[in-house]
Amino acid sequence: MKIAIQGEPGSFSHEAALKLVPGATIVPTSLSADVFAAVSDGSVDAAVIPIENSLAGSVLEHFDLLLNHDVQVERETLLRIRHNLIGMPGTTVEDIGRVFSHPVALAQCRRFLAEHPDMESFAYYDTAGSVKQLMELRDRHAGGIASAAAAKYYGAQILAADIEDNPENYTRFFQIRRTSEATADPEANKISIAFSVENRPGSLVAALSELSRLGTNLTKIESRPVHGKPWEYIFYVDCQLRERAEADRAVAVLKPHCAMVKSLGCYGEARQ
Repeated sequence: MKIAIQGEPGSFSHEAALKLVPGATIVPTSLSADVFAAVSDGSVDAAVIPIENSLAGSVLEHFDLLLNHDVQVERETLLRIRHNLIGMPGTTVEDIGRVFSHPVALAQCRRFLAEHPDMESFAYYDTAGSVKQLMELRDRHAGGIASAAAAKYYGAQILAADIEDNPENYTRFFQIRRTSEATADPEANKISIAFSVENRPGSLVAALSELSRLGTNLTKIESRPVHGKPWEYIFYVDCQLRERAEADRAVAVLKPHCAMVKSLGCYGEARQ
């Protein structure tokens, strides 16, 4: 399978994609919109995208893209995020004066950076991309914060391992496919739904009450603004199911209360 990811080879998305589809051919892209375009036009078989981090929260752009493309969530996985200070082979922590990484990764390593005040941090577009850059420039005074897989992929060296502030750092990833090609999992026990409600008192409560009466367990709710319609919102929910057939019933009970309802996918829940 050809799997699109946003970011460089060696990124956490790369690692998650291979966890979901061992042996897959990874197709890196620069932008999340490019990932969804590649799935939609058939140039890849599927994509793996981060949807939520246990510390940083949701990847909001990906909710919008899921709604606006004809794709379905087919599977999910959880990846333990371990950050490492990475440099050129033969360098030490003391050699590093500049540290590059994705802003979220830098924020998750504040304690380490505070303990090394001589290191100046710079935001970069991708964790693995920061390692790729320092190896291309052969910069012995630059370091990147990224995964162990990135160090191995680019031939770099881990100078300090597991430097994240909080070890309970997980990212949830979705595997998505074109709706026409997504396979149904008979053992699916989770559904993601997008819906909008009428702008009147109690409409959101009524919709959520229907899910509660059905017996589903609401595990997540997120709101996103509707572009071009100020103060109107799309709601995204994740619900645990007792059986696969409950997914269709969840969508059905929402429809009388909602202006729009879309199932984003029914899949097996990932476990830590």
